[in-house]
Amino acid sequence: MRAPADLKIAAGDVLLAVENVSLSFGGVKAIRDISFDIRKGEIRAIIGPNGAGKTSMLNVINGFYTPQQGRITFKGKTRAKMRPHDAAAGGIARTFQNVALFRGMTALDNIMAGRTLCMKRGLFWQALRFGPAMKEEVEHRRYVEEIIDFLHIQHIRKTQVGRLPYGLQKRVELGRALAMEPDLLLLDEPMAGMNLEEKEDMSRFILDVNQHFGTTIALIEHDMGVVMDLSDRVVVLDYGRKIADGTPDEVKRNQDVIDAYLGVAH
Repeated sequence: MRAPADLKIAAGDVLLAVENVSLSFGGVKAIRDISFDIRKGEIRAIIGPNGAGKTSMLNVINGFYTPQQGRITFKGKTRAKMRPHDAAAGGIARTFQNVALFRGMTALDNIMAGRTLCMKRGLFWQALRFGPAMKEEVEHRRYVEEIIDFLHIQHIRKTQVGRLPYGLQKRVELGRALAMEPDLLLLDEPMAGMNLEEKEDMSRFILDVNQHFGTTIALIEHDMGVVMDLSDRVVVLDYGRKIADGTPDEVKRNQDVIDAYLGVAH
């Protein structure tokens, strides 16, 4: 298991704070002086039209990009940059806009891959799969089987993920992220490409993850019905700027948000 956090964060307190973050690629300003926070236990949506900087923001949070300006505070520790490995070890897990799974591996093995950082035995012992390493693997596999039951994918646990329909691949990717036991789960367009039934299933799983495990969730999503139903608070980006931040009801009444989605603001 991951080591416990150095600082205990109570439900409702700020788990992660983004402060005056800016990110540029050459002359393109992807993010412009953005600040917002994510509170422990909430579902926090990040929305905006295409090209607004949403995925770039997630990439800054989990250390894939290093901003030119600003800082991130996570569980009381402030940083200007962090490697993705450090973010994962610290309790930040992530799914991607395009499914990023090992297509030749089974659903079970893909989810087991999410337990790697939780394993204490070295590569040598894991390769031998003997003695203490075998005992540890059995314990982690038991946890993975609980995730498989939770996500109702027992029937595809031994199936290669490359042979699965898209909706089930997204569910396996969610399972791999949950296997890390994250404090903060980043979901990049979890409903993309899904039909109505698949969206309803994924929405239910996201709510269950938040309520059953107490996992804090930040999600990017284009389906406004999903955003308004799931989210506790919403931050809205447009052309790399923050234009609104508040409850779903406050955001949907905001004129800047209405203009941005109608394409009349620029």
